[in-house]
This record gives sequence, C-alpha cells and structure tokens, in this order.
Amino acid sequence: MKLADLDIITTAPPGGGWGGRYWTLVKVTADNGITGWGECYASTVGPAAMEAVIRDVFERHMAGERVENVELMFRRAYSAGFTQRPDPTVMGAFSALEIACWDILGKHRERPVWALMGGLMNERIRAYSYLYPLEHHALPDFWVSPEMAGEAAAALVERGYTAVKFDPAGPYTIRGGHMPAMSDIGLSVAFCRAVREAVGDRADLLFGTHGQFNVAGAVRLGQAIEPYSPLWFEEPIPPDNPLDFARVAQAVRVPVATGERLTTRAEFATLLRTGGAEILQPALGRAGGIWEMRKLAALAESFTAQMAPHLYAGPVEWAANLQLAAAIPNLLMAETIETPYHDALIKGSIRVEEGFVPAPQAPGLGIEVDEALARANPWSGEGLHLEMQEAPCSYQGGNVFEGGSPPPKA
Repeated sequence: MKLADLDIITTAPPGGGWGGRYWTLVKVTADNGITGWGECYASTVGPAAMEAVIRDVFERHMAGERVENVELMFRRAYSAGFTQRPDPTVMGAFSALEIACWDILGKHRERPVWALMGGLMNERIRAYSYLYPLEHHALPDFWVSPEMAGEAAAALVERGYTAVKFDPAGPYTIRGGHMPAMSDIGLSVAFCRAVREAVGDRADLLFGTHGQFNVAGAVRLGQAIEPYSPLWFEEPIPPDNPLDFARVAQAVRVPVATGERLTTRAEFATLLRTGGAEILQPALGRAGGIWEMRKLAALAESFTAQMAPHLYAGPVEWAANLQLAAAIPNLLMAETIETPYHDALIKGSIRVEEGFVPAPQAPGLGIEVDEALARANPWSGEGLHLEMQEAPCSYQGGNVFEGGSPPPKA
C-alpha cells in the first residue's frame, strides 16, 4: 500500500469563531483507494504558500512510498535541504501528511490509531477548555472581566469539566518578551481569585500566557498568582529561549507548561534536560505528527513529565491528539474546542461527555470528515490563522487583547 494522491482544503468557520481563522486539511489517498485526513497547524505563511509547501513535502518525500514508513519519511523531511533541525513550516506540512498516513493505516487494518501504537492506556481522556463567553457576555468586555470569567468557568464545571484555562495577562506582541504592566498583574490575580471562587476545588485553573514576558516579568507574574494554586503557568516566555524556561520554573511554585509553538522532540528535549517544563503541550499538526510525539511521550516519562496535547485548530488535529492521548501512560489532559463547526465538520463522530472524551473506537482517526462542508466554507481573508499585535504592551490605559484570531463582533 503506497501513497498516491494529495488534496488540500483550507476551510474557515462561517462567520469566524474559536480555533483560528482557518484550518488547513489534507486528504491523502493510497493506491488501494483508502483515504486519510490530516491537519496542519503551522501557518507562518499564507494558505496558498502553505499549500505549496505541503505539496512539495508530499511529492519530494512521500509520494510512492509505503504508507507505514512514517519514520523514513520523517527523516527525509527533517533532513531536507541539508538541515536536520526543527523547521515549523516544513514540519507543519509533514505533520498533516503523517497524520493522514496513520488514518489510512488504521482504516486498512480496521483498528483505531491507538491500537497501532501500543494499545489502549486511557479509556477516557480528561478534557479542558478555554473560558469562552456565554451567550449574555459582551465582547470585548469578557476578556477583562473576572466576574464573567467566573461565570464561564462555573458553566464549564457544571458540564463536567475539571480544568479551565484563561489568559488575562496582556497582549502577545511581535516585540518578544516584556515586563507585564502592573494592571495586567492585578487583573491576572483578580481572574485567578474569581475563577477559584467560582469552581472551588472542583476544577484546576490553567493560567495561559503566550510567551509575552521576559524572564523577570514571568517570575513577577507567576509569583503573584501562586496563592490560587494553578495547575500550570503556560508558555511564560518566548519559545525561542528554551534554556531560560528553567529560570522561571525554579522561581515560581506553579508547574510550567509549554509546547504549542515547538516542533519535533528535539526542541522539547532541551526543556526536559534543563527542568524547564513539567507539562508538555505539543500541537500534533506542527510538532512532527503522531509518531514523533509518541516518541516524545516516551522520552517525557523518564523525566516524570506529563503530556497535555494542545488544540487551537480544527477537529482533525483534535482527533489526532486524542489518538495519542489514548495510547500514552503519562497523559495529563487534552485541550478541546466545542463549536458547531468543529462538530459538523466531523459529523459529531467525537464529542466531550461530562468533561471527558471516550477513546475513539472507529478505525483510523475515528472521524468522518464532511468534505462537502469543508469545501463550502473556503477561507477568503487576508490574515494568517493566528497573529500577534505590533503595538507594545500599554503601561497606562490597560490592555484588552482578544487573542490571535478574535471573532467578529456582533
């Protein structure tokens, strides 16, 4: 069974929504007619350019190869151009294609992907979600309202969630790490207090940042939220400073988590060696695919680190995350996004039940993709999947940052 054909669909949630502006899906067909789906999370270039990269990786390293030879194909892509080093764009392209290979293999052997990677470890996968506004919450007020955050957290816990994430600590800027404004530290503390009061000990608090601080700023903020015992302090400094994560981890009594912007086990290995992170958050559509992250999970075991696959993309990457999550012993939890478009795009084939996702039982990734729906909602905008702001952090008027792909206002 060999890889024969490739199609790419860039689809967008109608009217905008959570999970980014658009999702890059790949449909790979083997020479026996079995198709597999994958998703690319790396969007450092626009969709047209990214599609060209995906096609080049497929034609150069994968077309005509046996579907099961994922290790060989990874080494070809990883070494391309005499590099042998992590490249988020190339690895993002390969990740999508590699996920599709596992989908084909599982369908061919009539087993879920987890059954091909050591079998089932977790019958249920603990899910977590960002705090998203409830129907009566106004935007952009929600992003700076501890009271609304507490309401949203309580609503998630009532649905069975045992962990909730929020990131009130100011803007993600292109300028690299900065010192937080005192107003952002104060707002972060207020969010932690309000959410903790709303959920008590029924749920963990996951404090999100996206690399916007320098080391000293991250330490100041991290120490300020310690009294509320968050389960993690996410990506406190930029991802291009892996050795400095250990400095934050040593100074803050909240476990450091990171990984959505890292690719391949090589970048994660530096964090493990130095004690820079206790919780690893790979995005399988960027990090090298399912097999590369299965190897990372095994490596992380030796450092007593846990895995918490990241999701800010579409449901195909979610499905891949869940297959990995079902197979590994050091799973902490997996991120989830529940929107009508996520659900419709895979025809409701995977859902959260009382805060957990049952391990998928259908062959391959365990999903049925609505290809017609994906094609009926193409992306036609100018922006990238996620974007950072150019303006610096404000130290006077406060900061209202709505994330890297804010939904349109009503």
